[in-house]
Amino acid sequence: MRSPIVLALSTLVTTTLGSSSENRTLDEIYQAALKEGGVVTLWHGGDEKTQQTGLKKAFEARFPGITLNVTVDLSKYHDSNLDDQIANKNVYVDSIILQTLHDYPRWKKEGALLNYKPSEFANVAPEFKDPEGAYYGYSIFGWSTSWNPAKYNSSLADFSDALLPELKDKLILTYPNDDDAVLYAFDLVIKKLGVKWFDALIAQNPKWVRGSATPGNQLALANTSYIAAFGTGGRSTNVNTSRPTDAPFVTWPQTAAILKDAPHPEGAKLLHNYILSDEFQFATPKWTVRTDAPANFPNIFEEKNTNVTSFLPFMLDRANVERLRFWFETRLGTAQGISPLEDDL
Repeated sequence: MRSPIVLALSTLVTTTLGSSSENRTLDEIYQAALKEGGVVTLWHGGDEKTQQTGLKKAFEARFPGITLNVTVDLSKYHDSNLDDQIANKNVYVDSIILQTLHDYPRWKKEGALLNYKPSEFANVAPEFKDPEGAYYGYSIFGWSTSWNPAKYNSSLADFSDALLPELKDKLILTYPNDDDAVLYAFDLVIKKLGVKWFDALIAQNPKWVRGSATPGNQLALANTSYIAAFGTGGRSTNVNTSRPTDAPFVTWPQTAAILKDAPHPEGAKLLHNYILSDEFQFATPKWTVRTDAPANFPNIFEEKNTNVTSFLPFMLDRANVERLRFWFETRLGTAQGISPLEDDL
């Protein structure tokens, strides 16, 4: 079911439709980007330095002579560094793609974002975009259940499975007080299964780590002692994944914007048109932000156990986010360990 809450909340932004969508072809924008200098600087949210290597390689192969300088870091850290750039009037980032959805309306209100509609903007679901084109989702992200089939030959799916006796001392989980999306994942489960579920989970003695991809990456190691992870990300050919059914799981539109003072606006426009294009969006069947996907693509709005629009209102309520973070911190302590970007997992 589609939620009436859209990413461009009417209480936070204007509803003027603004400019029309881009009418140049990708190749025409490509030529403009080459003349501009052939560089794009992208800050992308994530917790492994190499998470966007695939995007970089695909983009640079598609557009020879264009360099995509992409830096992956936790979105909350990108946010604060971008705020410094904006405050100091020294913006050197062209494009941002982040998990921190609550900051986009604020940046728009501050006049920091470029109102720009890529050519496929009309086909992006209205729930995922600002009507003036200041920001828009480009990919659907979400958390799942993961396990190592070499160490556990049955399937795992539900959050209640985390309490199975054979998983005691064998779970690896991300600190919910270190990542807002993981925080929301745990909040949804506790609202459905109760605090007693979380108390029982703690009694399982899981290993708590930083970074949403760290559990899945750890599970893939041949010498790992861990079997499963719940409510986190990470993908590997050695790890099976499934979607929980006994409590909601988290999905959201990872959201993109171009800085108004971007030093390479044509390069940024090329990137944003590319990531919303048919060739990128429809390369393989998966959830997509576009409403005109081929018939064999799954529809995120038809998923029964997730609400892809509910992460935004959660993120906007910062008082509640802080309260929840400290609730978990009193039980787990502060997040321990080096940055997930430096843990080599």
